Amino acid sequence: MAVTPDLTTKRLLLEPLHVEHADEMVDVLAPRELYEYYPDQESPTLDELRATYTRQTQGHSDDGTQVWHNWIIRLRSTHEAAGFIQITVTGKLAEIAWVVGLPWQGMGYAAEAARDVRDACLRGDTGDHIVAVFCHIAPTHVKSQAVAKALGLNPTDTSHDGEIRWEQDEDASISTSRYLA
Repeated sequence: MAVTPDLTTKRLLLEPLHVEHADEMVDVLAPRELYEYYPDQESPTLDELRATYTRQTQGHSDDGTQVWHNWIIRLRSTHEAAGFIQITVTGKLAEIAWVVGLPWQGMGYAAEAARDVRDACLRGDTGDHIVAVFCHIAPTHVKSQAVAKALGLNPTDTSHDGEIRWEQDEDASISTSRYLA
């Protein structure tokens, strides 16, 4: 059975998502600069964010083909919310995605959170049977590319909705293309 556990790193608390997190996350996600690579995406309103979090906290897609794990990234030192990280599990693969608020970018928080989430998922701490993670990143989003590289992922020739798929190299122990079903 899938469960989204509390996770802790040296500098971060990764807290499973609750609808109530919308109240503080709406300010973290408000700056338009966060959407530089996604100009069609609007900053969420509080009501929109509550609706999104209500859907995400159900933990799975309506058709049951995906399991969702979502965490709020908190600084251990202050307990303030600094962003979010999520994993979408389909079969034995997990797509990882993250957003760190502007004041906390460039400090390594996204990479630290992503490594911890990836490792927890691969260990089975979420109750899923994940063998590999991958992500999709806008072609010019250098900061997110650095996070993907920190996870040991590399860009592929595959794109989806204008984003490049990043995954382990073919010569790595696990190739994600083998686990799509």
